[in-house]
Amino acid sequence: MKKIMVSVAPVAATDMLINPRAIARDVYECYKNGAAMVHLHVRDIHGALTPDMSLLKETVDYIREMCDIVIEISTGGVSKLTIEERVQPCYADYVEATSLNVGSVNLGDAVYENPIRDVRYCVQKIMENRKIPEIEVFELGMINTVRELNEQFHFVKPILFALVFGHGGEMPATVPSLKHMITALRENFPNEGDTLWGYTQAHRKDFEMVKVALDMGADTVRIGFEDSDYFSPDVRVDNNAVLIAEVSDIIKSRGMVPMTPDEAREMLKIPKLRKS
Repeated sequence: MKKIMVSVAPVAATDMLINPRAIARDVYECYKNGAAMVHLHVRDIHGALTPDMSLLKETVDYIREMCDIVIEISTGGVSKLTIEERVQPCYADYVEATSLNVGSVNLGDAVYENPIRDVRYCVQKIMENRKIPEIEVFELGMINTVRELNEQFHFVKPILFALVFGHGGEMPATVPSLKHMITALRENFPNEGDTLWGYTQAHRKDFEMVKVALDMGADTVRIGFEDSDYFSPDVRVDNNAVLIAEVSDIIKSRGMVPMTPDEAREMLKIPKLRKS
């Protein structure tokens, strides 16, 4: 029976107040409903991206009081932070995985800037600090860039790709776009077992493309308010656990099961948590 890693990205970029306890409670409910990983950004109390890790650390501490979900922290996000500021999560011992962005792209009206010199610096810090990257790709050419980076840095296998769709200015959330991405992934990494891929959809209004991705072989799915708070085209929800529960049910309906955090760690070559 295939196991799927469900990742929750619980905090919307538009949130203007970051409440560590509330986020932790939401994450715990997501964990109980099938989430194995949580994806967070380093934010200040007003929601702006920052190199100051103090509020994030508080959030993670509250999460750890309740569950052993895998902690993934972003090194990205549209901001004016320098790459040296963006890689601060690499140095924190409580961070198990980090996102890695490998190229620039238009995201709506914003330009998400990731020049290759910054990308190489980020990869170097991820590798030096033994974090596991989840590589977010928004366009076909970024997969080729990952192949070139792998030749230089030798990522831990399997390499985890997050195929991202739905932002204005990048690949649309359609079946042909997903097929193109999967084809490019197989062309650049033809060896079986070298890669895993997951599905992320910005501005999602339903779960139809999530179902398609699972049927086409996705290993992971990311859901949460960072991407969308819609349950259906006419229904928005006020907590992430409702969305995670729905995705877990979809996974089970296809004869698969959500992974536990330890199963996700084993898949991604992340060391097991030390018991306190």
